[in-house]
Amino acid sequence: MDKYAVALENITKTFGRRLIFNKLNYIFSSSNVYGIAGQNGSGKSTLSKIIGGLITPTKGKVIHSEKEKEIIDTKLPNYLGFVSPYLVLYDEFTALENLEHFAHIRGMKYDKERAKYLLQEFSLYERRKDYLKGYSSGMKQRMKFIFALFHKPRILLLDEPTSNLDIAGKDKVYEIIEREGRENLVIIASNEESDLALCGEIVRIEDFKTL
Repeated sequence: MDKYAVALENITKTFGRRLIFNKLNYIFSSSNVYGIAGQNGSGKSTLSKIIGGLITPTKGKVIHSEKEKEIIDTKLPNYLGFVSPYLVLYDEFTALENLEHFAHIRGMKYDKERAKYLLQEFSLYERRKDYLKGYSSGMKQRMKFIFALFHKPRILLLDEPTSNLDIAGKDKVYEIIEREGRENLVIIASNEESDLALCGEIVRIEDFKTL
């Protein structure tokens, strides 16, 4: 499969006078699993949002590319699967309705077989017609992975991916991460040692706190 890469060039982020990280340079490439590590409040989620194009850096540039061709910002959602605590699901919809709506807003054809496969993969197929407001926090976390994987992304960006999951749920997530990391790019933002143990390389936020 063609190489997918993300280059961080002199990424600096400040909130007012508070420095989050400074002059962060790094290249992530496909067929790898990377970690972003740091204490709570250190800036892991901020860096994840910058990589995912949700917020902009104060200085510097993020370049996504496939086959060494830069991907424009408006096309990035087609390549990106995102799991995070701040990702919002539609509680008033069923799991199937959520996926149908997801496909609609992405402008893609709804793939019933893909939906069935992922719902079965994450043990939610029997609850596919239930409203998400009746789901547990762990079930909603699994739904977030289904959202992230539905369009077969080239990069999976996972912020605290195993929060609210039981042992079986974590095992499934780790299986998915290892599978996706063989061909695609996976980046995990976490301070859980079991999450970071999957990563071949780790970016530590504390290393980029000085001016």
